[in-house]
Amino acid sequence: MVSTPTEAGRTAPGAVTAEDLTEMYRRMVRIRQFEQSASKLYAATEIPGFLHLSIGQEATAVGGCWHLGDGDGITSTHRGHGHCLAKGLDLAPMFAELMGREAGTCRGRGGSMHIADPGVGIFGANGIVGAGLPIVSGVATAAQLRGRGEVAVGFFGDGAVAQGMWHEAVNLAAVWDLPVVFFCENNHYSEFSREEDQHRAGLAARAAGYGIRYEAVDGNDVVAVAELMHRLVAGLRTGDGPVLVEADTYRWHGHYEGDPISYREAAELDEWKKRDPLVVARARMLELGLDVSVADEIDREVTAQIGAAIEEARSSPFPDPEALLDFVMVEDDEPEEVPAEPGERFRMMDAVREAVTYELEHDPDVYVAGIDVGRGGNVFALFRGLADRFPGRVRDTPISESAIVGGGVGAAMAGMRPVVEVMYMDFIGVCLDALMNQAAKLRFMTGGQASIPLVVRTQFGAGRSSGSQHSQSLEAMLAHIPGLTVVMPSDPAETYGLLRAAIRSPNPVVFVENRLQYGLKGPRPQADYLIPLGKARIARPGRDVTVVSYSRMLQEALAAADELAGEGIEVEVVDLRTVAPLDRATVLESLSRTRRLVVAHEGVQDFGVGAEIAALAANEGFWHLDAPVVRVAPVAMPAPYSPGLEKAWLPDRTVITDAVRRVVQVPAR
Repeated sequence: MVSTPTEAGRTAPGAVTAEDLTEMYRRMVRIRQFEQSASKLYAATEIPGFLHLSIGQEATAVGGCWHLGDGDGITSTHRGHGHCLAKGLDLAPMFAELMGREAGTCRGRGGSMHIADPGVGIFGANGIVGAGLPIVSGVATAAQLRGRGEVAVGFFGDGAVAQGMWHEAVNLAAVWDLPVVFFCENNHYSEFSREEDQHRAGLAARAAGYGIRYEAVDGNDVVAVAELMHRLVAGLRTGDGPVLVEADTYRWHGHYEGDPISYREAAELDEWKKRDPLVVARARMLELGLDVSVADEIDREVTAQIGAAIEEARSSPFPDPEALLDFVMVEDDEPEEVPAEPGERFRMMDAVREAVTYELEHDPDVYVAGIDVGRGGNVFALFRGLADRFPGRVRDTPISESAIVGGGVGAAMAGMRPVVEVMYMDFIGVCLDALMNQAAKLRFMTGGQASIPLVVRTQFGAGRSSGSQHSQSLEAMLAHIPGLTVVMPSDPAETYGLLRAAIRSPNPVVFVENRLQYGLKGPRPQADYLIPLGKARIARPGRDVTVVSYSRMLQEALAAADELAGEGIEVEVVDLRTVAPLDRATVLESLSRTRRLVVAHEGVQDFGVGAEIAALAANEGFWHLDAPVVRVAPVAMPAPYSPGLEKAWLPDRTVITDAVRRVVQVPAR
């Protein structure tokens, strides 16, 4: 493990010692030789996939991390090897990770673009340009809430400034006064494109636009970078708000290994090589009276270390195919489902509020964030008064879904339990990267090192002429993302028990409420009531046909079952509760008893949850089936606005009743 200098051992700006500079040079040489060796290994096909190298940018990594400890967090980019080495990772596991081997930093699951180690404050290199910035805002939020003086640094390239999530993250950090440095390594190229072809405003103007400080630094001078960061980090530890740093530097290699680099002239690179960070550091060493032999000896020592690290990495086996599914999700500690003790009746909206309040009271790591959840108490008044009761832990955000969810990911990785709100399920598309590429994948890509105990609350509901952009039921899309848990409760008690379980889960959970049910009343369970995630329930037993449903449509199924009972048809109603992971066993057990199956949901029929359950019945329950599986769901089209059209489009209990009658009329085999 590379040692990290302690605060007590660091010098004031302008007073870098020979010992400091010697170690800075050592770290830069380690990065340079690591990258050069990686390039050779890639050419020899020992490293698969993509490889993006940071040769020429060593001073920004070492200087940027020089004053950080293990409790401070960084996020990196697809060009992140240098940041990870500068923050404290060992050489051999890094090489092994690039080779895809079991001894890798992430056990071979992440590769070059996804190296992370939350244990030393490395919250991930990232293959999505700009995606680390919302995450680092979440890491900084965790630091702010804990109040221990920890800080966060988010590295990014100049190309990331064109991403919307960059702007959302910087604005959120400004509004919340987060202890974070947004550190731009301006190497003057966005992949193949020149900086001047990508932007019309500089970072100084952008910083001013967001009301945060701006600092420029020579990114090839490690001493200049470290001295600037000393001042900034010290200020952040004592309450200063965010700052944007622009480090002027240059990447020597192409965007990726194999890039023909036809977009720049060789003379340009030659000019920048005159400002090689290692050459600049050697000149600094001479100024401090160090002999050139000191640097030469470091070069030789590091060469030997690199060679040994490569051989150690080569000796590691590749991951066992038997371990293919490891690290996708954490198995929840399933609470025993104790029957609810019915109390006075309460509404579904009360259930949401009371579940969140319980967890805020009992776990200091829980906080709530979202648009209008604080002063406004949520658009449906679910959280009214909680911001006053839990100062700093019920937080209003800008209208910035990527920052809201991405920030939740970062805070969760840093050990918090965020409950973030996306106001309407339709808005999931705005922040899909944070869910699909970050929350759902980071545990797997880090080889199980990252835990993402995040809840994304949202709501949906057709039937009130909300139109096509405020009515969608998108659970099938979310369920198709491995790593996400998707929960859709059907009544107040279920909402309370499932939401509390979701907040306690170590996995990222999308918790979807139906707004048309907020006024639905039911018995209030005991305060410690919990429902295990991933477990369906038999909401009504029956013998003639199984109807599988969830959320509001479950109530329609129960109403249909009541009507059909008068006709002598006993319907067994299965409430999925958790759409993903799907409780296949409960569905199949019910089918084995009734031998007929109907699936009802509010999401459109094509490629929906019903299709998955029908496939399950065909593949694993075929010999139980006495009739075709029937799906009850809206036709695949946008939700209509006009009330008459919406009513014709959205199934209800009458449609379910008719479907069941058709199924039971099929003669048994």
